[in-house]
Amino acid sequence: MNNSNAVGDRRRRFDRIVAVFHQDMYRYAAWLCRDKAIAEDVVQEALLRAWKSLDALRDEAAARQWLLTIVRRENARYFERRRLETVDIDDLTASQAALLATAPGDELGDLRDAIYELDSDYREPLVLQVLMGYSTNEIAELMGLKQGAVLTRLHRARLKLKANVADEMCS
Repeated sequence: MNNSNAVGDRRRRFDRIVAVFHQDMYRYAAWLCRDKAIAEDVVQEALLRAWKSLDALRDEAAARQWLLTIVRRENARYFERRRLETVDIDDLTASQAALLATAPGDELGDLRDAIYELDSDYREPLVLQVLMGYSTNEIAELMGLKQGAVLTRLHRARLKLKANVADEMCS
C-alpha cells in the first residue's frame, strides 16, 4: 500500500468516526463551557487533537468516549489559556444593566440555569448521564473515577438540583 492510500484510509476512518459523534462532542462542549461559540472552538481543537492521535484509537467501539475525553481536556486547556474579560458593573450603560436583570421566562431555561449553578463535579456526570446517555460505568471511566463516586455525585447532583428548583419556585 502506498502512502497516498494510507492517508486516504486514515482520512476516511476519521471522517466516519467524526460523522457519528460530532453532535455529541458539540453538545458536551456546550454544556461544559456554557457558551456556543466557545464550544465550537473547543470542538475544533478537539478534532485537531483527535486527528493527530487517531492511531492511538485501537478500538472504534471506544471512539465516542475517546472523543469526549479529548473534548473535556480541550475545554480545560481553553480556559487555562484564556483570561476572560471582566467588566465593572458600575460602568454599564442603562441598557446593559437591564440585561443583567432579565431572566428566562420558560421552565426549561430555569432548569438549564439550575443545572449550570451546580458545581462542575456534580454537573458533569449529570449531563453525561441525562443528556448524553452514558452509563455510570462509562462516566466513571471517562472522568477517571470509581463507579461508587459517580453514583454519589449523581445522587448529590439530583438533590442539589431539586433544592435549587424548589428555591426558585418559592421565590
